Amino acid sequence: MDQILFKQLEFVRLLTIKAVEGISEQRLDIIPEGFNNNLRWNLGHIYLVQEKLAFQLADLPMQLPESFGRLFGRGSKPAEWNEEPPTLEVLLKMLAEQPGRIQESLQNRLGEPVSEPFTISSGLSLKTLGESLNYTFYHEGLHFNTITLLKRFADKSI
Repeated sequence: MDQILFKQLEFVRLLTIKAVEGISEQRLDIIPEGFNNNLRWNLGHIYLVQEKLAFQLADLPMQLPESFGRLFGRGSKPAEWNEEPPTLEVLLKMLAEQPGRIQESLQNRLGEPVSEPFTISSGLSLKTLGESLNYTFYHEGLHFNTITLLKRFADKSI
C-alpha cells in the first residue's frame, strides 16, 4: 500500500509541475478579477502544506524557508506581500524534490500515528502519517484546479 501512495504522490506532483512549466514570472503573478491569489501563491501553498503534513506531523525536520508561512500560509495574499517571493525556478525545484524526500522519510511509516492529530478546516481528523499524506492529494488537486482556472483567466488579462 505504501508504494501506491508514493506513486500517486509522484503522479499528482508531476501534473502540478507540468501545468506551470514555461510560464513567465509576470504571468505567474497575475491575480484575475474574482481571485485572491495567483499561480505563484498556489505553488508555494502546495509546498508549504505538504511539508507540514508530511514532515511536521511526523516530527521530522522540514525544509521550509522562514518566509513561506507569511507568503503562502492559509489566509495570506500576494497583495499583502512585503517581501520578495521565490522565483518559479526555485518553486519548481522545491516541488520536484519534495516527493522523493517524503518517500525516503516516511517509507514503512504510513501506519504510524501522527505526533498530534490534525483536524482540517472541514472537520476531518488526520491520525496517521498515511492519512495525512493521502489528504495532501486532495489538497493539491483542489489547488491544481485553481491553477488551471488561473491560467485560463490570466490569459485573458494579458
